[in-house]
Amino acid sequence: MNESPLFYALAIPAVTLLGLSKGGFAGLGALALPLLALAISPVRAAAILLPILIVQDVVGVWAFRKSWDGHVLAWMLPGSVIGIGLAWYFAARVPEAAVLGVVGAISILFGAYRLWADRGGALAAPATSPGWVGTLFGVASGFTSQIAHAGQPPFQIWVLPKRLPRDVLVGTTAIFFAATNWLKVPAYWALGQFSRDTMLAAATLLPVAIASTFAGVWLVRRVSPARFYTAIYALMILVGVKLAWDAIS
Repeated sequence: MNESPLFYALAIPAVTLLGLSKGGFAGLGALALPLLALAISPVRAAAILLPILIVQDVVGVWAFRKSWDGHVLAWMLPGSVIGIGLAWYFAARVPEAAVLGVVGAISILFGAYRLWADRGGALAAPATSPGWVGTLFGVASGFTSQIAHAGQPPFQIWVLPKRLPRDVLVGTTAIFFAATNWLKVPAYWALGQFSRDTMLAAATLLPVAIASTFAGVWLVRRVSPARFYTAIYALMILVGVKLAWDAIS
């Protein structure tokens, strides 16, 4: 494994954000892949982060294994499979610059949406919308998750208006994204991204992810996250602009 110093300078904070996100600072992990894409190919960056996400998912799924909504999962997971397939086809057929541009665009949209939502704005599907609408949002969630590990907004737009009990919402979210992450494995395998170097990089960063997950659990009970979120989402927009500019250039 011959990663550059820039890779680790970006990978360590990226994986730390993933851990903090799993530890209670929901949403921060969406910055991880755009940060890492500043140093390496966005497809390889996503492949390095995927095993880390799968390991982290175990905690959430186990903790909420008895609290989930079957209706949501039954409609959204088939859509997620379609979205992952579309994203795989896109990544396999277009130049790397196009993937980089899409990662940048997703980063900008995610950051802008979260800043807007934190100030009272919201996009929401009607609470009584039919199941096929959930499948469409599942497609969007699977696509953005496969490209940038950022599938939360489409998922939330359809699910949050249903006002599920807290534990059911958390458990449904954990199971949906754990299943989605496993569904992404064949796509990344087909793209030839699970090389020895990729897996070694993931294994090297895994202890950082686990430690930061426990740190997130500790911090979320002691630190007001409001300003922290604002800074992270603003940075997400800036990183997205940089990636989009690099893609155009």
